[in-house]
Amino acid sequence: MNKSIHLHIGAEQTTVSIDTHGAAAEVMVLDIGQSRTPAEFFKHSPPTEGEIEAAIMRVEDEVTRARTLVAGHTGLTTSDLAIRDIARVAGLPLQAEMLLTVEAVERLFDLLAAWSLGRPALRSGIPTDAAFAATLLILREFMHHLHFACIQVLGTPADAKA
Repeated sequence: MNKSIHLHIGAEQTTVSIDTHGAAAEVMVLDIGQSRTPAEFFKHSPPTEGEIEAAIMRVEDEVTRARTLVAGHTGLTTSDLAIRDIARVAGLPLQAEMLLTVEAVERLFDLLAAWSLGRPALRSGIPTDAAFAATLLILREFMHHLHFACIQVLGTPADAKA
């Protein structure tokens, strides 16, 4: 049976589901999101190192709740446009399906951390909005703590032309 984990990072919450032939068999909702997390933790632009650390602690707590749901699954997928943007910023060619590695996510997160310490984000090529930072942080913590080597970013043929 073809099972993979599907990740959706929404504005207010993140949904993790086991995808079995296109039907979600089990779903878990995490109380972290691309708008919610920065609203709770990022008081500065760029967020300070302390704000990022506080957000990481909260995100880690939520992500580890999904450990039993994802146990035994090695495939991770998403159709989120925000994660597609992360893949593009990481340098992946725009295609209907892209494979984003945890190493590429870590490299971008290192740039985010450098930005929080005062390095100009524009020079590093990362977007400076809080939603991008939060999505990257959530994705990084999810992949890192739940041991996913990569995430398959799914789209449509039209996405490859965007």
